[in-house]
Amino acid sequence: MLFGTSFKRILSTGLVACQSFGLSHSEAAQDRSDLCNDDAMIVFDGSGSMAAMGFNGLDQPRIVDARDAVKRSMPDIERFRRVGLIVYGPGSKGPCSNIDLRFRPIRNSASRLITAVDGLAPAGNTPLTQAVSDAADTLREAGDSGTVVLVTDGKETCGGTPCQLASRLATDDTKITVHVIGFKVRGEFFKWNSEGSDKVKNAPTIARCLADSTGGKYLSTESTEELVSALQETLACPLIGEGPAHTKNKEI
Repeated sequence: MLFGTSFKRILSTGLVACQSFGLSHSEAAQDRSDLCNDDAMIVFDGSGSMAAMGFNGLDQPRIVDARDAVKRSMPDIERFRRVGLIVYGPGSKGPCSNIDLRFRPIRNSASRLITAVDGLAPAGNTPLTQAVSDAADTLREAGDSGTVVLVTDGKETCGGTPCQLASRLATDDTKITVHVIGFKVRGEFFKWNSEGSDKVKNAPTIARCLADSTGGKYLSTESTEELVSALQETLACPLIGEGPAHTKNKEI
């Protein structure tokens, strides 16, 4: 009789634990879904430095690798969320005034975004602070949360103060998370040949504070593969039981 009572208690405890695990698993899945399905804006650096090459380990323009990375990552990303695009740099308004809202978050955005980046002719300066602010404003129009992914090769060159913007976003009623992807960011020191170029690779960018203050990620990238992984990590959503979002050649 005592054995039977003990067995029942063990069985009851096991059932409760299984139910709790199932609930926690379901809640975790919902949390992940909420985090990776909100609308997103990509803020893409189209400034003149994206076309630079010939020093600091840049054997070809950054824009070449960036185009390839967008082509490889966006078909996977568009399955999970609506994505929009802002480009800064090229245009006729002046070196610091060209911030172009190409389109607001839409479904099936890959083709349109790939076409836009493919057609870029890098030029102008880097008004990244205002571009990120515009992206946040665009997301506010649609809801109470959103994700901004800034892809940049350098620092603010138009007098903006990204860390002040970061502070404002951090206290805003709208939950805006900013991820910053530094792509082949270089320091002030450089050499025309490759000697010593490792000293300036993966240089910090002041824009990192946008990620640090809003709960986002800062990812430093040096290759097409790393940029693909960073875009997938910040914009795609791995299924429960899968590895990181940047897993290559994932089939569903």
